[in-house]
Amino acid sequence: METILKYFPGLTTQQQQQLAALYGLYADWNAKINVISRKDIDNLYLHHVLHSLGIAQVIRFAAGTRVMDLGTGGGFPGIPLAILHPGVQFHLIDSIGKKIKVATEVARTIGLTNVTLSHTRAEEEKAPFHFVVSRAVMPLTDLLKVIRKNIAPEQFNALPNGLLCLKGGELANETLPFKHRAVTYELNKFFDEAFFLTKKVVYVSV
Repeated sequence: METILKYFPGLTTQQQQQLAALYGLYADWNAKINVISRKDIDNLYLHHVLHSLGIAQVIRFAAGTRVMDLGTGGGFPGIPLAILHPGVQFHLIDSIGKKIKVATEVARTIGLTNVTLSHTRAEEEKAPFHFVVSRAVMPLTDLLKVIRKNIAPEQFNALPNGLLCLKGGELANETLPFKHRAVTYELNKFFDEAFFLTKKVVYVSV
């Protein structure tokens, strides 16, 4: 939690309590349903929560924005982003039911009222959203094909509506087809920890 507060010092008491509750909840659920690598649970705040909040270093969503988290797994990046943006509606989807069960229970337990969840495939989700977020779910070309139908026309934010994707490693070839619409943000410009040296947010306008 100290690492989160280092970069997001303006959190309300409620937001701090919600974030602080995540470790115990995920540790408990992870013992039953493996949603995070068991070796990695001690790094929950650095590798999962702060990593998710890397998107908030690129954009702070305006109130009224609708965001879909595609392939949310146990709730990343959607749940940390929903805690940070109480005025934004998040819809978390995943094709694996047990992962959605964990994310649903975590969101309910910490009292998140701006989150809905669905056990579904991205291809089946028809609702419109201003942004889609994801964390290394599939190659950008495939992701854009799937989510193009979901991007709403009305604009609420400084960035045009589109995709915000957490990725790692060398991405030049992956972003090449979108060179005029894609921007890659290096997370080591925002966060000091060595974990973020190769981590990026890729934004593609849709």
